[in-house]
Amino acid sequence: MQRLKIQISVDPVRAAQKRLDVQGIVPAANLGRLAESTKGICKDIETNLSFDFDLQKLPIIKGTAEVDVMLECQRCSDAFQYTCKAEFIYTPVRFGAEDTDLPSAYDVIERDEEGEINLHQLVEDELIINLPLIAMHEVEDCGIKEFDTSFGEIVEEERVNPFAVLESLKRKSK
Repeated sequence: MQRLKIQISVDPVRAAQKRLDVQGIVPAANLGRLAESTKGICKDIETNLSFDFDLQKLPIIKGTAEVDVMLECQRCSDAFQYTCKAEFIYTPVRFGAEDTDLPSAYDVIERDEEGEINLHQLVEDELIINLPLIAMHEVEDCGIKEFDTSFGEIVEEERVNPFAVLESLKRKSK
């Protein structure tokens, strides 16, 4: 099956009326913010999008996206490959509208002046959100093992008991 490039923008209401299902790729070259957030994007982004109406007749966009990126391990500073996956459900709102009675299950995306949304930006935002906060290898794959993280020598100091003086006075009084 040949993967086609996903169009940059779409009218979500018209797409929902057609019950459009889109399966394809978003070119990695179009996602500059994701590239800046990682050490690099390994391949184009695999994307599935479905446009439909829910029971309240709200247009919705359901989708998934998956991409392999290179991240820097925060423990050992080596680069490693990470598969970033995202699932999302959006409902588009008019430009400048404040719809407060929308279901909380949906994220809101604002349509532009022409009534369209930028699909590449939507996918890029979701992938950036789904990157790990602290990127690290699995412990067994990391250059620094679990117990190799102490630096310097641990010296135990003998602590003086502050009540030792009272104890010696107590012995003298007997």
